[in-house]
Amino acid sequence: MDTEHMQTNHSSSNAQQVVDLRLEPTSVDHLLIQELSHRVKNELTSVIGLAVSIARRSTSHEVKSALAKVSNTLHCYAVAHRALQMPLNCTEIDASEYVTALCHSLSCARLYPQGIELVLALRPFKLRSERCWKLGLILSELITNSARHAFGNRGGTIEVTLCTSGLLVECCVKDNGSAQSPHGIGQGLKIVAALAKELGGAISHEFGLEGATSTLTFPIEAKSRLVDVVAAKPGRK
Repeated sequence: MDTEHMQTNHSSSNAQQVVDLRLEPTSVDHLLIQELSHRVKNELTSVIGLAVSIARRSTSHEVKSALAKVSNTLHCYAVAHRALQMPLNCTEIDASEYVTALCHSLSCARLYPQGIELVLALRPFKLRSERCWKLGLILSELITNSARHAFGNRGGTIEVTLCTSGLLVECCVKDNGSAQSPHGIGQGLKIVAALAKELGGAISHEFGLEGATSTLTFPIEAKSRLVDVVAAKPGRK
């Protein structure tokens, strides 16, 4: 997405400076996402503060213990939310470090309470922050989807692998649950497919009795197209 910008025009007929505050659609989208994210962060902070305040006033050990768990879970969600915020500046970051931090917060908030283990197999590589952000959104949705549908009332394992192959990024989310292929594509998977397309890549899903596997492939560089990068690999014509 384009960063917010402001154009300044100078008229030769007079010395008055005219500031054009009109924003491109992508800039408006950027601002709306930032505002929504800011409101969610404030609301999470407010709820955490409320839980802490009630716990301090309570004389019940059970109430204090329960609210402490609630506060800790909300804090983990806040950390995950912060990791999924749209980057303000587009810079190169270590994708494996970003994914590790995101997955840790998701595990703390959602997986650990359900007895689900998250296993990471990541190789360090540099990726532009905006592309890393979109990768994080996809991973968050896939991990959350597995936690909701794959295991029922029992625990299990979700494995995330991330590496590069030539000019491609390959990311896989695999669980050992028993979720079958959905009868229809839900809103979450539609968003995942749209984000994969924005990355210039593709995503595939396999469902079976032994679990589900989602595989995302996209070019490291934003200007590349998946079909061009694949065609350029050795042995391809």
